[in-house]
Amino acid sequence: MDWKARITINPAQCGGRPCIRGMRIRVQDVLDLLAAGLSRDEVIADLPDLEPDDVEAALRYASARLDHPVLLAA
Repeated sequence: MDWKARITINPAQCGGRPCIRGMRIRVQDVLDLLAAGLSRDEVIADLPDLEPDDVEAALRYASARLDHPVLLAA
């Protein structure tokens, strides 16, 4: 699944924060609900415009943003 097709960033929307498919549902909103202990199905019930692949895309986006090289200073 290509999360890049589902995550949009528009400087004129939600302060330029990443959103789901151009809607005003931020990736952070989805991640916060998951971190609060909601299941994927509960997140979708809370935000009915979401699709299961949107939740997966939010997780993959977060993973990609955190995966960066670490350089050690000598």
